[in-house]
Amino acid sequence: MKANKLTPNLEVKNIRETVEFYQSVLGFSLAMAVPETQDEIEQTLTDGKEYVYALVSKGKVEMMFQRTDSFKQDISLAKGFSIGASVSFYMEIDEIADFYEQIKSKNMKPTELKTAWYGMREFYITDNNGYILGFAEKED
Repeated sequence: MKANKLTPNLEVKNIRETVEFYQSVLGFSLAMAVPETQDEIEQTLTDGKEYVYALVSKGKVEMMFQRTDSFKQDISLAKGFSIGASVSFYMEIDEIADFYEQIKSKNMKPTELKTAWYGMREFYITDNNGYILGFAEKED
């Protein structure tokens, strides 16, 4: 098996709220969204429309979001599980100190920015669905 790419698909309650969180707090861009009619792919979210799926990206990082009902229908192994898991999504970024201050200014309540024993300067937050997001930069 040759592995080419890993893009997490997160079960979420509300696509619009999740996309808005990732755009406004983390600076991601919407790459595509699928309305609940599942008859087209859109590049912007339309007011008054509900969505079942979205893909956001920033640099080399992509994340997919799928609304709970659609997620559990498509991924039968997820039936009976609640949103979230004992996992964190760890992103390497540049200029972590500046980003940390931006996150604090948005009242996100990040963990302390510190250098871990393995040489990464890092901190964590939770997104609007309760997923744990880690941000790190290799300390020089």
